[in-house]
Amino acid sequence: MPDDDIATGGGARSGRTSRATFSGREARGPIIDQEGHEIRPETLEQGFREFRFEFGKDGQFTGNPFGNPTREQRLARFETIAKLLDIAFVLPGTNIRYGIDGLIGLIPVVGDIITTAISLWLVREARALGAPWHITARMLGNVAVDGVVGMVPFAGDAFDVMFRANMRNVRLLRRWLDKQPRI
Repeated sequence: MPDDDIATGGGARSGRTSRATFSGREARGPIIDQEGHEIRPETLEQGFREFRFEFGKDGQFTGNPFGNPTREQRLARFETIAKLLDIAFVLPGTNIRYGIDGLIGLIPVVGDIITTAISLWLVREARALGAPWHITARMLGNVAVDGVVGMVPFAGDAFDVMFRANMRNVRLLRRWLDKQPRI
């Protein structure tokens, strides 16, 4: 069957030769959300203005498509990733909490390198939040101990579950932030 027959609903056989054309707003029906409520187009346009890409000279991407996060957003992201790494799950039948750090660490060498890299990124985020050098040095110490001892097969994985370097770093950062004057 030719494409024209498909597009026109039968084409020459049915006697119709014109295609339906849709343009602009008259062709669109209402936008309906999951609950069946109509969404006004103005509200959609307002929501999408926040997610614009900024392009610099020659069309090169220069900005973050999601904008620069606020201090509170950075801190929330920091805490969320630390919890995911260290205490996201509970061992059934016990009260022992573990995270993906303990799971990924089961992969010899590579897993520990990956989780250490994520932990180092969290230390960088703490520095971006304004943590001084002595706080970041203690954080780096926690990450180093976790990374080095975590490389020992099996015993290192158990140590990863119990030591929780990222949660220690969250506590260090929180204590320092609580001592800072509010602006």
